[in-house]
Amino acid sequence: MTKWQRIKGVLVGLVMLLAGAGMALLGAEAAPLIMGILALSLTLGGIKTLFYYFSMARHMVGGDQILIRGLILFDLGSFTASLTQFSQLYIMGYLLAVHAFSGFVDVLRALEAKRFDSPSWKLNLSTGIINITIGILCVVFMKSMDIAVYIYSAGIIYSAIVRIILSFRKTAVAYITPS
Repeated sequence: MTKWQRIKGVLVGLVMLLAGAGMALLGAEAAPLIMGILALSLTLGGIKTLFYYFSMARHMVGGDQILIRGLILFDLGSFTASLTQFSQLYIMGYLLAVHAFSGFVDVLRALEAKRFDSPSWKLNLSTGIINITIGILCVVFMKSMDIAVYIYSAGIIYSAIVRIILSFRKTAVAYITPS
């Protein structure tokens, strides 16, 4: 990781910390803001992935998977943007699905990393468990939008802390010397 990537990771983490605290202060009024952030991040992530596919990944082995991932992200972002006019129960159900799926993928990544004796499996496992817990708490407090926003804000704050920690983690570099 370059110095610029580390600085960018810390700055994004600090912005996420401020956003999480701000949403927690707003309470239930932050629900449309949460949906806007989700819609924007999914749509931009899809566009970024599609741009990567058309610029480079279409020439790679397995590049079609990147195309499919980009299309799914873009579609999810568009769908999320269309949900902002609906009931808050739909919003909470959508947040539940996003966190549960993300947590499940993180747990599977952690188990795979543990099989390969990677030192990062503990952080991946804790992130996955916290995402699944956030999803479960969204189900439990589906009727109370205040508590659901607090839960979501806590998840954003946790993600910001993890991002800042990963920015300071040393990265392994493989050196290949010519013979």
